[in-house]
Amino acid sequence: MSNEFDLAKLLAERGGERYELHARHLNHQLPRMLRTIGFDKVYDRGEGAYFWDDEGNDYLDMLAGFGVMGLGRHHPVVRKALHDVLDASLADLTRFDCPPLPGLLAEKLLAHSPHLERVFFCNSGTEAVETALKFARYATGRPRILYCGHAFHGLTAGSLSVNGEAGFRDGFAPLLPDTAVELGDLAALERELARGDVAGFVVEPIQGKGVHEAPPGFLRAAQELLRRHGALLIADEVQTGLGRTGDFYAHQHEDGVEPDLVCVAKALSGGYVPVGATLGRDWIFKKVYSSMDRVLVHSASFGSNAQAMAAGLAVLSVVEDEQVVANARVTGDLLRSRLAALVDRYELLHEVRGRGLMIGIEFGKPSSLKLRGRWTMLQAARKGLFAQMVVVPLLQRHRILTQVSGDRLEVIKLIPPLIIGEPEVDRFVEAFTAVMDDAHGGNGLMWDFGKTLVRQAVANR
Repeated sequence: MSNEFDLAKLLAERGGERYELHARHLNHQLPRMLRTIGFDKVYDRGEGAYFWDDEGNDYLDMLAGFGVMGLGRHHPVVRKALHDVLDASLADLTRFDCPPLPGLLAEKLLAHSPHLERVFFCNSGTEAVETALKFARYATGRPRILYCGHAFHGLTAGSLSVNGEAGFRDGFAPLLPDTAVELGDLAALERELARGDVAGFVVEPIQGKGVHEAPPGFLRAAQELLRRHGALLIADEVQTGLGRTGDFYAHQHEDGVEPDLVCVAKALSGGYVPVGATLGRDWIFKKVYSSMDRVLVHSASFGSNAQAMAAGLAVLSVVEDEQVVANARVTGDLLRSRLAALVDRYELLHEVRGRGLMIGIEFGKPSSLKLRGRWTMLQAARKGLFAQMVVVPLLQRHRILTQVSGDRLEVIKLIPPLIIGEPEVDRFVEAFTAVMDDAHGGNGLMWDFGKTLVRQAVANR
């Protein structure tokens, strides 16, 4: 029997219904939110650091799918690897063999973490964190995990338990017995460890929410405290790993930091096939998988599938061959320095921070009376509205996609594809400068949009 399924025809016939289909069958608030802020675009295709709408206009991607598109969209090496693995018709996921691709990808990943010996493959960052939580608890025989305030480690039940944002946790209790400490607070960390029930401490070397970096020396000191108390250091590198911050892993910025477990995902997929990985010490894995009876005590149905492994191998090959990590460091330094030079020029711009191509742009209360009144109006309605006022014209007028770094934060986060260069830096800085000129010059349209956001915030209370 012939199968007449035609994907191109289906998209041509029904693609125009995308927002209605989402409103009817998926998260109905998503199309509502996108229409409210004018983000309800129709994108047709993407390549590298750009995508194009249905009218042929190009957009610069400074979001990279929340960090997934580390190599940009449709990198030819990753595309070829996926074509090759599909054409090979491998006997995939038999579950009772040891295929070569997972072992090869594990070998390549571990080469960047020489103090670690084993890898567990899963399907996402939150699953990688779940794995680390389970392994830490089992390996130490202790129940409690410490995490940082404002952290984001995922939204499944276990990773939600170590999520530092109350808005994500509300209504989903009871969660696991975990405890928050503030990033950089060694005294609080030591107090919790002294209770003797801590299995591990999970930390983002640079927090995605707000783009806050661990203070110098904190990770090394935390590691020493954890070892002294028999607990494990878990580095969540889901967003910061694979070159994002100018080193392969963000924890490598600090000498001597060797986490017991490392979680990666996002960019490892090449933007195609979901994949996550938890790297760990040999003794931890051997304790979890202590006998043949426990061979499947932790597993994932689609973990280690051939397409994901091929994508991961191709990504690492590109990262190494095309010097992607070095590019992230050099281009990130250029972008950050050019933005930082604007701080003294604009009173609403308070700080530019980050590492590599993970940059936070923070806004704050202005000094002049006229701007202070408008700022106060926005803050009274809902914190974070000014940052949204900047994000919207960047897209609408300059065709640059960015994001506010977190709920109620006056911070824009830049996490573009790691392949961008000076032309993209120029385009972003020029556009950002134009938007800030409008804000400080009293541009009526921009502040009128701010009033629209205020009305929407009040209506949603």
